[in-house]
Amino acid sequence: MYTVKKAGRAKQVEEISSLLDKAETLPLSCVNWKEYPYRPQARTAMMYNDHYLFLKYWIEEDYCMALVDEDGGPVYRDSCVEFFVSPASDDYYYNFEFNCIGRCLLAYGNSRYNRIKAPLSVINLIHRKSSLGSLPFEEKKEKTKWNIFIAIPVQAFFRHEIKTFRKGIMKANFYKCGDGLTVPHYLSWSPIVTEKPDFHRPEFFNQIKLA
Repeated sequence: MYTVKKAGRAKQVEEISSLLDKAETLPLSCVNWKEYPYRPQARTAMMYNDHYLFLKYWIEEDYCMALVDEDGGPVYRDSCVEFFVSPASDDYYYNFEFNCIGRCLLAYGNSRYNRIKAPLSVINLIHRKSSLGSLPFEEKKEKTKWNIFIAIPVQAFFRHEIKTFRKGIMKANFYKCGDGLTVPHYLSWSPIVTEKPDFHRPEFFNQIKLA
């Protein structure tokens, strides 16, 4: 179980981003499929308050791309980080996916099929700030370091009525991918045992305790 600390008295988004810089980080280092051995450096950290989950990812990779320029698009084809989370004691989960300029894909369901996409009005509630800015760019075939800070409000869990994140327990996994890059990769925090790349496997989520 991964225990997530509360953000304390920090009130401004910038304050919490700085707190995450000092927090314990989780490596996204599991290479689950031998056909995709490339492993960029990737790690994440998480904090929370009553009404937001705060995430920050730090990435260093040899190929970096951001072609998707609208929320709801296939951001997983770009340099992408993801957070799949089940807030209840079942296998229904949300996939929060962000490319390296902060465009977001969000949906809900219990498998990769027939997922319910979040309305753009919900996605717009998610704060995102990337060190690479917000403008799209073609693939860079050079070592690139970047980070992204994300603040997810309770309203983003649009199929649940969550009042507060206080002292909750969730199941989740964190990912780094890039399906459309010159060298595709699929990394996870918690190991996945499947024949082919598949992040939509809640049976491999790990528990997260909001202390």
